[in-house]
Amino acid sequence: MIATLDDLDVSGTTVGVRVDVNSPIGDDGSLADDARLRAHVDTLSELLERGGRVAVLAHQGRPGGDDFSCLEPHAARLSDLLGRPVDYVDATFSSAARDAVSSLEDGECVVLENTRFYSEEYMEFEPDRAARTHLVEGLAPVLDAYVNDAFAAAHRSQPSLVGFPTVLPGYAGRVMEAELDVLGNIEETPEPRVYVLGGAKVPDSIDVAWSILEKGLADHVLTAGVVGNVFLIADGVDLGDASSDFIYDQGYWDEIDRAADLLDAYGEQIAFPRDVAVARDGERHEIGVNALPPREGEAAMDVGDSTLTYYRRILEDAGTVILNGPAGVYEDDNFEKGTRQLYRAATDVEVSIVGGGDTASALRHLGVEGFTHVSTGGGAALKMLTAEPLPAVTALENGPRRTAGD
Repeated sequence: MIATLDDLDVSGTTVGVRVDVNSPIGDDGSLADDARLRAHVDTLSELLERGGRVAVLAHQGRPGGDDFSCLEPHAARLSDLLGRPVDYVDATFSSAARDAVSSLEDGECVVLENTRFYSEEYMEFEPDRAARTHLVEGLAPVLDAYVNDAFAAAHRSQPSLVGFPTVLPGYAGRVMEAELDVLGNIEETPEPRVYVLGGAKVPDSIDVAWSILEKGLADHVLTAGVVGNVFLIADGVDLGDASSDFIYDQGYWDEIDRAADLLDAYGEQIAFPRDVAVARDGERHEIGVNALPPREGEAAMDVGDSTLTYYRRILEDAGTVILNGPAGVYEDDNFEKGTRQLYRAATDVEVSIVGGGDTASALRHLGVEGFTHVSTGGGAALKMLTAEPLPAVTALENGPRRTAGD
């Protein structure tokens, strides 16, 4: 059983709060999208309003990436969202960071520096070892409790996620709590249960397909996007050089054999596109599978009308739909149709769950609403939807406890 904020006596307590505010960064270093920051407003506001002294821990980007940057813009934006001053310190576990945390008064908040500026945070450890990293040993002494609200990173076993709850009383924040309530009970959702696997993360999607079909979690798996293209090739369809070269360049060629094995084992439950859309003379042009390959240079960019009709019939009979990944290149107006129509069809189902990451970004871009639950996590959501344990959640379950009033 995981403790939540309801179990934490917040007033006067110094709390380290791990959030996931990893966001797109503009060319000028500003935040290009604050959706992930807004997701944590309820948790942070509650802690501050209840008199907590809040030290925010987070990462931004990956080492060497264009979005690998400091968290000063995040602190400024959180100040706007929370309607109160939020300080920033360019340190995470040094004496400067400890001083900043120790000097907090009730209801005050400071954002510490990007945890991934330190090499240990970009490594994965068992919880006991993570608790002995410089990050945890340096910062834990000035904290009374730890709150994990970073569901989107919960599939990682990094020090800020599994080390702190090993040595401090740990609690789930409101985002984490909501995600676990929904995604942790996927086996109890209404049947038939349909998974829509799209996007370009082919290995992850095939892993998910194997897991949910083996465990009997899915009645149907609908494929689209690059995932759908891989299944088409696995079924012997010639998609042409443009689509095949993309799959090869992404290092996904071996996934075609895995998809073929899946079709051999569970072919009756797996659906793949009946037609695709390509760019021809600057416009959308749809081609039935039997008429492929397309002209030279034409790549499959979306599913076509025949596929949408076929998939909608399956969705109409579903009790639960789980969506992960777009159906095509939705950023291009010519190829957003498949994603928009599939997502809209899913909102008519009793329970509709969006698996976060690129899927949530597509929703915001297309303005589609009406889902039962939109996850903040991509990889973490995928693991939960296949009933796999999450290291950060396990660390909260196994760590030391302290309840309200102790």
